[in-house]
Amino acid sequence: MRKLKLYIAMSLDGKIAGPDGDVSWLDEIPNPGKTDYGYSQFYQSVDTTIMGNSTYALIKNFKGPFPYPTTKNYVASRKSGKDNEQVSFTNDPVTLVRKLKNEPGKDIWLIGGGQLNTLLWNEGLIDELLIFVMPIVLGEGIGLFEAIPKQDQLTLVDSETYISGVVRLTYLIKK
Repeated sequence: MRKLKLYIAMSLDGKIAGPDGDVSWLDEIPNPGKTDYGYSQFYQSVDTTIMGNSTYALIKNFKGPFPYPTTKNYVASRKSGKDNEQVSFTNDPVTLVRKLKNEPGKDIWLIGGGQLNTLLWNEGLIDELLIFVMPIVLGEGIGLFEAIPKQDQLTLVDSETYISGVVRLTYLIKK
């Protein structure tokens, strides 16, 4: 069975974006080693992504080509979106993820945002968290979980500290 993995950066105070969805603060984190924080290896382990509509809107405004050209990409949206060569839209991400997890393939990357994270968390669909805690406090913004998630126990299976001050925490959800 495929795993749904939340691979995401957050500020020390648990924000994944500023109040208006801005993530430019990520570029302010010094990266003297020019590390990709394991992104290349992680991206090779997935063949599907799922993201919220606000996250997709933000990604569309990035300079350059669409950043996930080799994966099947889904956007969860309460509004009906028009599928295109980059993404397919769904208004039922819970059913979609359940279906995807039972299909053959590589793992599934939950890109975010906070509302989708909470929805899939509360349904027990997230299998692994790879959280990159960035050495910055935002104060306001979008939380890792935007609504109150149900309580679950996690098992820390790995961690890594980078010279930039970033800390990666890898958790499995106890089931």
